[in-house]
Amino acid sequence: MDKNKLIEVKDLNKTFIIGGRFFGSKLVAVNKANLVMQQGKPEIFTLAGESGSGKTTLARMILGIIEPTSGHIYYKGKDVTRLRGKKEREWFKKEVQPIFQNPFEAFNPLKRVETYLFETALNFGIAKNKNEASDIVDEALKSVGLSLSEVYQRYPHELSGGQVQRTCIARALITRPSLLIADEPVSMVDASLRMSILNFFHKLKTDYGVSIIYITHDLATAYYVSDRIAIMYRGYIVELGPIEKVLTNPLHPYTQLLLDSIPKPDPDRRWNKRIKLADIEVKEYMALGCKFANRCKYATERCFKEEPYDVEIDGRKVKCFLYSDKEVSTTL
Repeated sequence: MDKNKLIEVKDLNKTFIIGGRFFGSKLVAVNKANLVMQQGKPEIFTLAGESGSGKTTLARMILGIIEPTSGHIYYKGKDVTRLRGKKEREWFKKEVQPIFQNPFEAFNPLKRVETYLFETALNFGIAKNKNEASDIVDEALKSVGLSLSEVYQRYPHELSGGQVQRTCIARALITRPSLLIADEPVSMVDASLRMSILNFFHKLKTDYGVSIIYITHDLATAYYVSDRIAIMYRGYIVELGPIEKVLTNPLHPYTQLLLDSIPKPDPDRRWNKRIKLADIEVKEYMALGCKFANRCKYATERCFKEEPYDVEIDGRKVKCFLYSDKEVSTTL
């Protein structure tokens, strides 16, 4: 595979069995997902969608937490779905680090916070001894606005939610990764800290060359921090492209509905719409054709029978028959 690509997700699928192994139904949580991030061109790439869209499942497959049903994930030219041996797996864990939604779940409440930081530095061979590890840990903490003295000998419950989340980010940075995968990293912190974390992500990209896959349902924060975005619905990436194009001029009917569901802060335009977004319904995952057809005002008979394919148009990819006769070749 092309080693100029930092990461490539190719035809990735994940199927779960609902209701028992032998008599249950198949739920395709991620369906034929494709995305590419280039090496040497750091960016913040957002996976966005409602709960149940498949974005977290896709992120966990990239991290190796969940095994794909089919498809491939290539990182720097190596198929990470087929890593062999401890050395290869440790290389990948060092290169690709996670930041999870609930920072308190990352720490044992009975274990001091700095223990995790020192273990990361020593176990990955970043530091040779504890003295060297102290400098590395302190440097990582200072990069997120903390210091070793602030967290030393303290348990998670003795820190604020914001401090614990920043400590999680510092821990991820200790291995000097090329890619961070951040799953709803600001959903549990207040607005002021939310912005500081997003600004720090931007600094990581511009100053340190770290790429970030940012998973969120919040389109406002996605617009603020992202370079590109992929909108997910029922396991499919339905629209993918530059953040400015996708969120200011959405093409897919679902992306349009998603944006219409956000009230605009304009006192002269009172928001009185009642937008019904999707509930998590197994039958929609298993429906033939386009998963959004039942909710789409543009749906035709074809939409209920055939699965739409990706159309490249206006610098983005859109999975919709509306644009099948307007196909324009682009590079994304």
